[in-house]
Parts: sequence; structure tokens; C-alpha cells
Amino acid sequence: MTYFFETYGCEMNIAESAAVELLLISRGWKKADSAQVADLAIINTCSIRETAENRIIGRLGWYSGLKAVRECKTGAKTKLLEEAVAYVSNGPKPLTLVVMGCMAERLLNTFKESYPFVDYVVGTFAKHKFGEIAEAVEEGRTAFKIDENEEYRFAPVSAEPGAFSTFLPIMHGCNNFCTYCIVPYVRGRELSRPVTEILKEFDVLAKMKVCEVTLIGQNVNSYHGKDENGNDVNFAGLLSIIAEHLRKTDSPVKWVRFMSSHPKDFSDDVIEVIAKEKVLCRHIHLPVQHGSTEILKRMNRRYTREEYLALVDKIKAKIPDVSLTTDIMMGFPGETEEDVRLTLELMNYVKYESAMMYYYNPRSGTPAAKMEQLPMEVRKEHLQRVIDLQLIHTQERMALRVGKTVPVLFEGVSRDNKEELLGQIEQHEKIAVKAPKNLIGHFADVKIESLNGNTFKGTLVM
Repeated sequence: MTYFFETYGCEMNIAESAAVELLLISRGWKKADSAQVADLAIINTCSIRETAENRIIGRLGWYSGLKAVRECKTGAKTKLLEEAVAYVSNGPKPLTLVVMGCMAERLLNTFKESYPFVDYVVGTFAKHKFGEIAEAVEEGRTAFKIDENEEYRFAPVSAEPGAFSTFLPIMHGCNNFCTYCIVPYVRGRELSRPVTEILKEFDVLAKMKVCEVTLIGQNVNSYHGKDENGNDVNFAGLLSIIAEHLRKTDSPVKWVRFMSSHPKDFSDDVIEVIAKEKVLCRHIHLPVQHGSTEILKRMNRRYTREEYLALVDKIKAKIPDVSLTTDIMMGFPGETEEDVRLTLELMNYVKYESAMMYYYNPRSGTPAAKMEQLPMEVRKEHLQRVIDLQLIHTQERMALRVGKTVPVLFEGVSRDNKEELLGQIEQHEKIAVKAPKNLIGHFADVKIESLNGNTFKGTLVM
């Protein structure tokens, strides 16, 4: 049996797709080259912005045609479906289609009505049902109904097969209810994973020769788990426990990152442990969303501009070599020219290494969707000014690293030059180096020689 995945959206979706993929592989399934020839196709969906859902709707239209061809219900042959037609030339070969993730959860009760050709709709709380789905496909049984009243369960392992850099979920859900965000409605309330489960997954990843792990959750700073003795552990405590565990086990995991962080929960003890533990990367993604206290209040972010900047100052004082990245949303309802100025001013103060920048996109069911919206051309114009400034800052920040010798984790062969390997430095920036292929998946010291666009060029330090 063969499977094919399409994954959209955040790091949590990538991790959850990887967990399902590992389950299928454990049952003897193989990865198909394309959906056209797979027995099972899975679309892991995102609802964070309307554009994400629109893209998935387009893909569903394509899959509707593919299923019809695979089941020999139509004689239409398009270029996209030629492979599928060839596949069924010896007889009908049905395709089982599964839609999972946040869009599936958001439209759980109506999805099948709109897209009856979808065999299974798996919300964010029912992913553990994939074993039963796989069994049904293997036995050629028709689709069964999935119980919608499920509790969220963490997968034992969420690593992509063969990966040496992977995500590890430590918590799920969100309690913050930012007025623009749909996540609490599709992911539910915060749930922290027990410390013992997290450490067990680190041990499995060590056996898989993984060397970089990113701890993920909708808001990792609000982690409140339990250790093996039932004691409460906060996020700083978890980071300390992980660092000590990796030392004791002589793990190949040498870099640990985390995202996403909410500034209101970024405590002093977290800063202290990052400064102390070398395994924790000197790179922090700290979403600001906006530089105006008034807009932050309308967003329900629960910190002010001044509080955010004070946090940045504390981080930089304790971790001088830190790189800061962020998320910035422009065009939020009520945004004025003064709010834009304040955001640009904040960017000039912080000097982010890079940023995820986007204009506000209303999501049905959230409070901000009911506010008076800015014209689209205004949203885009405000965003462009932020993008233009960030491009300057990125080049300035990266130029400061030229001439330094840094550890590099090599990820693969460069697409631009087959004699070069592409890797990343601790600050999460790319570097191209002429190096032997046996360094892929390993660390080596590299001197940064130059900067080409947003990619460094370097030479191995022998």
C-alpha cells in the first residue's frame, strides 16, 4: 500500500503529518511519488488565513477529478491526470482521500456536505484514528464514521523519516484568544505534554541520529507539565531538564530551539537558562505582531510596546549574541498612520534578523472579523513599508557575521552548485560551503567569507 501527503501551515502540522507517516511506515506502507498513483492521499490543512483555505479548496477540486478518473467514472483525460489514467488502465483503482488539520476541525460538521468525495475528515483531536483508517484501506472496507468527541493525544514521535532536524511538540492548544486568531477555536485549550514523554522522544530521536530539535507549541512559554514524580515544571524548568538529559545521554542532539513564544509569558528564568545552556540556540522567535500599544490592545496581545521593548533589552543584555526574529501583522482594523510609524520605529530599535510579515486577513468567528476593516490597498501599502525596512535590517544584521567562524549543520546539496553543501548556523541562517557530501547531517566549523543575498558563503575550517 502507498500513501501521499500534502501538508500546509505551521510547524505543528508538519510534526503531525510526520507522526502519521511514521505510523503508516510501521505498517509496511510506502511513500508514493505522487497522489495520482497512491492508495491513500492525506491533505493536512491550515486555517490561519483565508488564503490558506482557498488554496486547499482549489486542491480539493483537483482531487475530485482525480478520484473520478481513478474510479473510472469519467473518460476525461487531462495532462494532470494522465499518470492516473495509465495507473487504472488495467482496471479501477480507487483512491482514499483524507482531510485532516485545522480546516478539517473548523468545518468538521459540514465538510462532508461540501466535499462528499472526501472519505475521512479527521479533526485535530482524532489523529490517533489513522491506524484504523489504514487498516480499513488495507482491507478494502468502506469509510467508517469517526467519533468527533475525542481528547487530544500527543504522538510518541513526530520526526520526518530520515530527518536529522525535526520538530518535537511539547504542548497543544492556546488560551490567549488574540482577537484575530482562529487557533484557540480549532486547537482547543492548552495542554502540556508530560516531561517523561518529551524525554522519551528525545531518546528515540537520538537513535535516529537527529542532531537538531525544535520544541513546538502554540505558546511554548506557557508550558506547565509534570515530571515523573508529579512535580510541576514550567518552561524554563523543562529547558533545564532537557539540557541535562542530553548531557547525561551523550545525545547527538546538539541544538535545541523552540517556537512560538508569547512575549507576555517570556520570563526571566527562561532567559537565564538560554544564557547558561549551550545546547539552546542563541536564536529566539519573539512575535511582536505590532509596534503600537493601541493596536496590541485591540489584538488582545496583553503586553504594551514598552513592555515588549523592555523584554528585548533584557534578552540582549543576558545573551549578547542572540538573533531575534518576529511576526508582524499590518493593516489591522483601526490602524492609523501613527501606528505604522510606531511599528517602523520599533523595528529600527530591535533590528530583527528576519520577520514573517503579512497583512491582516479576517477569520470568520474571531472578534476582529466584526471590526471595521481597512481597505485592502491600505493594508498592502502599510505592509510593504514594513517589508522594505526589514530587508534593510536583515542585510545589516547578516553582514555583521561575515568574517566569523561558526558551527554549521549541513542539510543537503545546494541546488545552485552541486559542489557545495547548504547548511544553517545557530542563528537559523543559511550558508553555502564547498564540502564533502558525507558532512550532510553533521556539524563542522566554517568561516563566513561573504554574503550573497540572504545566504552566506563560507569555507571549512580544517
